[in-house]
Amino acid sequence: MNDVYKTIEKTSTGYFKDKGSKFYSYAYPIQAEEEVKEIIQQLKKEHHSARHHCYAWRLGTEEISTRANDDGEPSSTAGKPILGQLQSYEVTNILVVVIRYFGGTLLGVSGLINAYRNATVEALNNAEIVSKLIETSYELRFGYDLLNTVIYHIKQENLDIVVTDFQETCRLVFKVRKGDSEKAFSIFEQIYGLSIKKING
Repeated sequence: MNDVYKTIEKTSTGYFKDKGSKFYSYAYPIQAEEEVKEIIQQLKKEHHSARHHCYAWRLGTEEISTRANDDGEPSSTAGKPILGQLQSYEVTNILVVVIRYFGGTLLGVSGLINAYRNATVEALNNAEIVSKLIETSYELRFGYDLLNTVIYHIKQENLDIVVTDFQETCRLVFKVRKGDSEKAFSIFEQIYGLSIKKING
């Protein structure tokens, strides 16, 4: 199905060493680009004597945006290999930061690419990678006379209710996997006196 994406449940770490240089990797689940700056500032405090804090992230479930940062390493030797592994593992909503402590020996371009790639692989192999559904949310508004009908269809289609607001009229929000969203929409659209609108996705 094209309505499933892969991400990680919680932070994981990895480690790689080459010719005295140490590479510590951290993988974080993220939901927004704003989180990146905060995480990197925190890691810079923890690893204040490290030479480089390189990273890459992927965000989004259908349209995916990406960024890679070499943080002073030669161009494309750090951020790009990190991003390459995120793409190869097909994970999104994820940030990987690799912190390098210089060991006194230059690794060269291919050595750096290899080290940043391997450090990323270590963090990803230690992570719990999970599949999640891309879901669409719909808002229903209707009178109390339609409540039984609405609940019947929600149970029939096994829809996930996320908000119920029953005051003078009824308001209900449900989530459905993207692949089933058109079917759910058409069921409710045909009920006279009920309004349905999509509220995300």
